[in-house]
Amino acid sequence: MDIAYLLTGSNLGNRSSYLAQANSFIEQRCGKIVHRSALYETAPWGIQEQPAFLNQAIAVLTMLSPEELMQTLLKIEEIMGRVRTVKFGPRMIDLDILLYNQVILNTPLLQLPHPALTERRFALIPLAEIAPELEHPVWKKNVGELLKECTDHSDVQKKLH
Repeated sequence: MDIAYLLTGSNLGNRSSYLAQANSFIEQRCGKIVHRSALYETAPWGIQEQPAFLNQAIAVLTMLSPEELMQTLLKIEEIMGRVRTVKFGPRMIDLDILLYNQVILNTPLLQLPHPALTERRFALIPLAEIAPELEHPVWKKNVGELLKECTDHSDVQKKLH
């Protein structure tokens, strides 16, 4: 079994319901979710003029390869009704692989670790909640250290329920 760390996000409609639905699909199609962070309300990144996101980091035990996992996540987004129009635009569901074991990969489908992980508080904060000691295979620093060094100052707030 391999372990993948994912970031789920939504900024349209019933965001928490979409994240719960995505988690259910992930458990059915990808593997067992063994850790999940709280939900975090986060400022939009890239295009500012859009609703705030809800984000959650999850750890999944999977038997899928990184590429199979990515293809499955894209299929889940499609099943849930995501249509890709504007890059960094509003979306009902967004599923990303942040880290997969200590794999370093660069293909047209997938880059691992996620190339922008170290620049985004909205990914590092929930990931640090579930795996603060997890080492980034390129930077050789743990998630907690990467969060302390992150220069992104966008707003990320833990939801209380």
